Amino acid sequence: MKKDDDSPLRMNSLTEVHRAFGLPKPAHPLISLLNGTVAQIDPGRLPKAHVLGFYKISYKPRLGGRLKYGQSYYDFDEGGLLFASPGQIIGSNDNDASVCSEYTLLIHPDFLLGYPLAKTIRQYGFFSYATNETLHLSDAEKTAIMGVFGMIETELTSRIDEFSQDVVISQIELLMNYANRFYNRQFITRKAVSHELLQKLDDLLDRYFTDNTSASQGLPTVGYLAEHVNLSPSYLSDMLRAQIGQNAQQYIHNKLIERAKEQLSTTNVSVGEVSFALGFEHSQSFSKFFKTKTNLSPLEFRRSFN
Repeated sequence: MKKDDDSPLRMNSLTEVHRAFGLPKPAHPLISLLNGTVAQIDPGRLPKAHVLGFYKISYKPRLGGRLKYGQSYYDFDEGGLLFASPGQIIGSNDNDASVCSEYTLLIHPDFLLGYPLAKTIRQYGFFSYATNETLHLSDAEKTAIMGVFGMIETELTSRIDEFSQDVVISQIELLMNYANRFYNRQFITRKAVSHELLQKLDDLLDRYFTDNTSASQGLPTVGYLAEHVNLSPSYLSDMLRAQIGQNAQQYIHNKLIERAKEQLSTTNVSVGEVSFALGFEHSQSFSKFFKTKTNLSPLEFRRSFN
């Protein structure tokens, strides 16, 4: 648990976390559920910048009432869930990132070994979301989530037997399924904000092509879009998927095809010039991409308009 200079403090065991908060050793070396309403926990003891060697799922009762969403803020004064994956830096923007909440579940990856969840847990995009992309819960949703935390707590504080791990794994999977459902609801219920974000993305890509940024920097990337709307790539993709049925990469590809069709049908510039203007390094790559998406080569598409 040694910290050098200003580098984030790394904690690879649950025992280190318990020690940091002045708590007794965890009952299980690979999974721990911290109940902030019961245990005497001082969140100020944990350094603001730290890296955990395990998954973290925590529920914070109130998130301050304002969620930063893209370039603006969204008013929401209910509590929410925060997620972090192993190796993720939890910094000063996550002021009470680990506990100071009703519940914080810490899961070492080794606890999942031998179960399908060991692989599928990496597929949940919300473990890569930023702090300002917290899952906000309605009262009914909070009741469901608190119920699952309660079941996990009961199981972990009961007598451990040969079925305990199977039961807890099932409860974690239930928690993940609820989170998936509630995040999808969150995207849907923010349609007005999402519509504004889509307009920003459209404008951003239009400028990317018209300002010739594509010619100098290459094809637009998911990371580029996410950075310019202040969202994590995972959150951006999941929101677009919920709103328009496409992830961020598919959205970019569709915009590339739209732009290519416009150039091919309304100008006489060569296929190579169109390719370069869009950010492709080689015209062959562009032609292959175009045919994959449209079933026509660029020249075949252009001839269809003559």
